[in-house]
Amino acid sequence: MHDHAPAGGIRDAGNRRLLSIALTLTATVMIVQVVGAIVTGSLALLADAAHMFTDAAALVVALIATAIAARPADDRRTYGYQRAEVLGALVNAIVLIVLSLWVAFEAVQRLVSPGEAEVQGGLMLVVAVVGLIANAVSMWLLGRAQKRSINVRGAYLEVLGDLIGSVAVIVAAIVIVATGFVQADAIASLFIAVMIVPRAIGLLREVMVVLTESAPTGVQVAEIREHLREADGVVDVHDVHVWQLTRGAPVFSAHVVVQDSALADGRAARILASLQTCLADHFDVEHSTFQLEPAGHVEHDAQHA
Repeated sequence: MHDHAPAGGIRDAGNRRLLSIALTLTATVMIVQVVGAIVTGSLALLADAAHMFTDAAALVVALIATAIAARPADDRRTYGYQRAEVLGALVNAIVLIVLSLWVAFEAVQRLVSPGEAEVQGGLMLVVAVVGLIANAVSMWLLGRAQKRSINVRGAYLEVLGDLIGSVAVIVAAIVIVATGFVQADAIASLFIAVMIVPRAIGLLREVMVVLTESAPTGVQVAEIREHLREADGVVDVHDVHVWQLTRGAPVFSAHVVVQDSALADGRAARILASLQTCLADHFDVEHSTFQLEPAGHVEHDAQHA
């Protein structure tokens, strides 16, 4: 769940810096697309510009969430503010869904009532290519960071959507230039709306996994439990809980029954260290809590996992 690639280069910069660069690129291209949409009469460019405006707003939310998440833990918020990233991702997902509905409505309206306005395919193509290049650069910058932060992943997915949208606009522009079929512009807009939805739902699903404190995707609790039971001095493992504060920050807790002799001869500290090392090395769980219990210990209110 962590990015083990060697550090170095701008792609390994902090999340805040990467998001700031992506925001600058997105805002710049958004302005270019708005101007281009007005000049060319392209709905697809306007839809893509609206998408990028939403992305710019989402990147601002992501930057704020990242700054909040960096605040240290205190006696009231013992885990710090890392959940702020998840809330930022939730906002992104909701905005994406609303945006897709708006774009779809406008595209259908244009198909039903195309009107007399002509779309300037040549200039539309130039603007779309500029957007494609900017989105590709933003994706490259965020590629590593999105593997360790659900907040950055939300921004990454939105930039991915912009890139695909730019490709759709380029195709539509080429069709208009080659054939004069201006409805290709509305079709591209509808395509942009349709391809936004699965990304938004996927991000929303990932947010819900975190907020409901479910086990992270890909984590097999039974496998971890059996792995820990094989540790020297361990008799059984129960009350296992695995959740995550944000993407890439799994938390683990469990009750571990150990041999009475292990507690008697002072091996408890060694067993505890081996269990924590096991989780960190084999399952990338950096934060773990274990309660060591003698074999005869009886819990009156435990719900065994």
